Amino acid sequence: GREWLVGGLIGAGLYTGCVLLLMAFGMFTIEGLNPISFMIPAAAMAIKSSVFEELVFRAVLFKSVEDMTGSWIAIVVSSLVFGFLHLLNPDATVAGATYIAIEAGLLLAAMYLVTRRLWLAIGFHMLWNYVQSAVFSGIVSGSISLPGLIQAKIEGPSFYTGGSFGMEQSVFALLLCTITGIVMLVIAMRRGHLVPAPWNRKQ
Repeated sequence: GREWLVGGLIGAGLYTGCVLLLMAFGMFTIEGLNPISFMIPAAAMAIKSSVFEELVFRAVLFKSVEDMTGSWIAIVVSSLVFGFLHLLNPDATVAGATYIAIEAGLLLAAMYLVTRRLWLAIGFHMLWNYVQSAVFSGIVSGSISLPGLIQAKIEGPSFYTGGSFGMEQSVFALLLCTITGIVMLVIAMRRGHLVPAPWNRKQ
């Protein structure tokens, strides 16, 4: 529970940080609030996507590749697969998929490596998606957008706002999430949680 909560706070905090940066540059304006009930539909999406995708991409794909080739190659492979499968979303873009591979693929793999459990990554994934949709009415990775609590007006270059793909394609998300991922990776390395490649393992 503690790991899930920490991951969730990081996810909610990083997304809110991206929004605050957009506000600072005058590209995100709050125009009103919707009823609290508007926050309910996004919960099912956030739970389903976070649990299912972390089981598939970290517990199965990452762990399988890591067992064969070590942690570094597993990070690259799982990140690329995770990112570019988002091209299947309705409003997907190559740029958005690339950003997700870098910012989210690295961060989620590093979160798994820190504890060698899924809860940190699940918490981050769940609360990032939930806050994005239920609170800020954002588009989640090029999928259909539903109105959340905040009635927002977002105007500006897609380089900053993410455009029709959503915040994951924003340079702000790329910077904040990638830096956090690097920090998590350093923590995992200091804990000795990375698995070396087979040719570097001691017999």
